[in-house]
Amino acid sequence: MTYSGQVTVGGPADVHELKDLMITKIAVGPMNNNAYLLRCRATDEQLLIDAANEAQTLLGMIGDDGIASVVTTHRHGDHWQALAEVVAATGARTYAGREDADGIPVRTDVPVDDGDTIRVGQVELTARHLVGHTPGSIALVYDDPHGHPHVFTGDCLFPGGVGNTHQDPKAFASLIHDVETKIFDVLPDETWVYPGHGNDTSLGAERPHLPEWHARGW
Repeated sequence: MTYSGQVTVGGPADVHELKDLMITKIAVGPMNNNAYLLRCRATDEQLLIDAANEAQTLLGMIGDDGIASVVTTHRHGDHWQALAEVVAATGARTYAGREDADGIPVRTDVPVDDGDTIRVGQVELTARHLVGHTPGSIALVYDDPHGHPHVFTGDCLFPGGVGNTHQDPKAFASLIHDVETKIFDVLPDETWVYPGHGNDTSLGAERPHLPEWHARGW
């Protein structure tokens, strides 16, 4: 089946099969959060991005192999409602941006800084610190050696714009600067974007709209 990235709460997961990595996307909770399960095809080690809600749904997706780690993209509560239960059930290491760790009510085992590497089996993800939606939001970049990059953006980049900065001009200026310099300026148009809510997109689809995002201020 061709991966679409279109999932709904209560519906089935969608699986993006890459040569070295399998990416399973599911929607959970009342705010339609996306959670992503990454599985290294060489080792079968798994990593979860955002234990957002519906712990039993996430644990069912994870299966009997468990997860080695769980990354929380940022401190907003809709992205960690199931974190405590998932960690208790799996013993997973927890990762979060250093500046957001204090706002997450589950201990962060590994505080993450810009440029840090997070591994799942033999696959490497690079963390990018994007300031503005929250002080410690992180995106994860997988530079697929067999194809184009993939980036998990949390709530920092969506189809149609950057994340909510609550009409704070300083926060918006910071976020769009970081998204441009750390994502758009260094990754190609083919880069697949997996956001924290809603449908996927690509940098190529969004890049032409950057000037209008600047103009509108959100």
